[in-house]
Amino acid sequence: MKIYPVILSGGAGTRLWPLSRAVLPKQLLALVSGQTMLQETALRLTDWPELMAPIVVCGHEHRFLVAEQMRAIGVAPLGILLEPAGRNTAPAVAAAAHYLAAIDPEAVMLVLPADHVIEHNAAFAAAVRRAATMVEEGALATFGIVPTGPETGYGYIHRGAAVDGVDGAEGCYSVDRFVEKPDRATAQEFLRDGGYYWNSGMFLFRAERFLGELARFAPQIASATEAAVRLGYRDLDFCRLHEDSFNACPSDSIDYAVMERTERAVVVPADIGWSDVGSWAALWEVQPHDPDGNSARGDVYLDGVANSLVRAESRIVAVIGVQDLIVVETPDAVLVVHKDQVQRVKQVVE
Repeated sequence: MKIYPVILSGGAGTRLWPLSRAVLPKQLLALVSGQTMLQETALRLTDWPELMAPIVVCGHEHRFLVAEQMRAIGVAPLGILLEPAGRNTAPAVAAAAHYLAAIDPEAVMLVLPADHVIEHNAAFAAAVRRAATMVEEGALATFGIVPTGPETGYGYIHRGAAVDGVDGAEGCYSVDRFVEKPDRATAQEFLRDGGYYWNSGMFLFRAERFLGELARFAPQIASATEAAVRLGYRDLDFCRLHEDSFNACPSDSIDYAVMERTERAVVVPADIGWSDVGSWAALWEVQPHDPDGNSARGDVYLDGVANSLVRAESRIVAVIGVQDLIVVETPDAVLVVHKDQVQRVKQVVE
């Protein structure tokens, strides 16, 4: 089985304002290590013998940054597909599927957002291999993250019956339903139940199988993206999707367009040290802390501070006598927010 990673590098990352902006979104920033999140995602895949060169899907305005970041780590993508406009994940994945199916009709796609953290790569590889056994049976697999707490910032997947009679698929389940982000009380119930997983937004399936299900449930997306790829053209390192065709495509997520509607969906539980780094509080959680629980970067002075993230980009930032704060300084904006209120940061941008 040849598995082609498809790295989704669209989106503006507005929840990490003011550091993440439309012109330089979080996936193109070095937030967790010395590498950008896109680079970390690509490097995570380099030691797997069954993986082919990746495809990256991004907005046309980020094309040179994406290409340069890939060159800097020695990764040569099979293709960099340029979206003329953002249309959510279903069209992005569909375009990559059409592109791949023309190259390899048996291609299997490993769909990965560019801006996630996975701390336990060996465990992730094992989960992908379990999912591959289900893909051989015609399934569309999604990875459900084993929850570590009553998280309200993620959607959930409720598992159905355990898969039976497929060698190597132990611990895989049919999907009972996808659940929107719950309130805290509901999230606590999910945690006690034990049958709910965080929706990771990562998938494994054959390109042709996904396109078949897409044609059943979202034919407009299927036809528009087919035309966008067929009428697209090469431009240096890039494949430019046909603008009019892609812009005519409805905007929808892969969950809504296909995964919630197909009877072929299976969930593969994954305990892999995962985070989507979807807020400043989430970034604080995945970074190293000092003995007082602080994560600091830049020219920062802390006195009597606990459990806080402080980041200075262009000047000295002094923080005294507070706890549970996010303080982010950039040359043109400063953010100060309590960790419990970070979901409201997006409102500032909008």
